Amino acid sequence: MGKSRVRLAGAGSRRVIVMPGRRKLEEHRRSIGEIRDIMNSMKLLAHMETRKLDHLLGTQHAVVSSIETVAADFVSAYPEATSAMQAAQEVYLVIGSERGFCGDFNETLLRQLERIQQDKQGKDFPILVTAGQKLHTSLPDDPRVAARLDGAGVAEEVAAVLTRVVDTLAALQTQYGALTLYALYHAVDDDTLATQQLLPPFQDYLDRPSRFSLPPVLNLKPTDFLIELSDHYLFAALHEIFYASLMAENQQRVQHLEGAVKHLDEESDELRRQSNARRQEEIIEEIEVILLSAASLAETLPKRR
Repeated sequence: MGKSRVRLAGAGSRRVIVMPGRRKLEEHRRSIGEIRDIMNSMKLLAHMETRKLDHLLGTQHAVVSSIETVAADFVSAYPEATSAMQAAQEVYLVIGSERGFCGDFNETLLRQLERIQQDKQGKDFPILVTAGQKLHTSLPDDPRVAARLDGAGVAEEVAAVLTRVVDTLAALQTQYGALTLYALYHAVDDDTLATQQLLPPFQDYLDRPSRFSLPPVLNLKPTDFLIELSDHYLFAALHEIFYASLMAENQQRVQHLEGAVKHLDEESDELRRQSNARRQEEIIEEIEVILLSAASLAETLPKRR
């Protein structure tokens, strides 16, 4: 298929010319074009996902900010309520990617984990709960991992993922008691990692002065109210964190696929140039064949007297 042979009839001999494999170049270029179209479609889908997540993140951030405002007022008025929420066992929720084509998204998380372990200076490393199949492949048989959860591929899957996360944390709390929970994930836009403490919550508000002269009126005991508020905060904050991670993942995917599509376009252009050059060579050789055939034919014809 890739090469063709042309036989020339001569005086008692045959000449064989081997043509270059232009057809193979064209087949290769068509294959690259198909791959390019698939990757470009993936890039467009990732871009559409970022538009959807941008709206969800704005809404969820407003919810979290509202809870944090209430928490700040409560903690400043009832600081003693937080004394019952002391924790010991550290747990890191590490949020990777469920899908590929997002560059070194998961590798940067692993490097940050190693830095955290170095900062522990020989102390026991915290328990890990990981989310994302692509992250799991980089942590095979790691004894630090207590649970490996499927991640979210699209925004609509976040709620189901959070249900599994909360169930896992409840099981760990039953086993180890109160937890100090951190989330390690990719922040949005600035291409950095974030480490956010989720449990015990509201620790940053303990030293803040109260905005009001009188404490807020509660229908529950302060400790019971704090437990209820913490549950709402944890679920809302996890929503925001997973949306942010998924947003950063898709942003990196768009960037990664843009580079891949550009590379394939350049390779396709190079193959087109090679194919055109081969075609020109074929035309020249075809002309040579015609000229040689004409010369051979002229030699075999009887000369006129």
